[in-house]
Amino acid sequence: MTPGLEWLMIAWGIVTVVFIILLFYRSTLTRQEDDQLFIDESASSMAANQRELIAKVNKISPLIRVAGATSGLMLLVVAGWAVYIGLNSVQP
Repeated sequence: MTPGLEWLMIAWGIVTVVFIILLFYRSTLTRQEDDQLFIDESASSMAANQRELIAKVNKISPLIRVAGATSGLMLLVVAGWAVYIGLNSVQP
């Protein structure tokens, strides 16, 4: 295995771990979210908490998309590079 491929696999692993951590974080945030909220004057603090929660989820959603796309793209590059190395190492 070439050193460049090893470094790329390490980088892919790091990006994938960050992606999984972000998914778990969003999962813990959305676990607290209510599907339907009936608001009256006494529940205005609950509405404020829900708005804060939605703002946090909306803030990390682009990061999740970028990390997932980067991880997938890096996986394709690693696989392509490994196939290329495998095809070029065949002795006739």
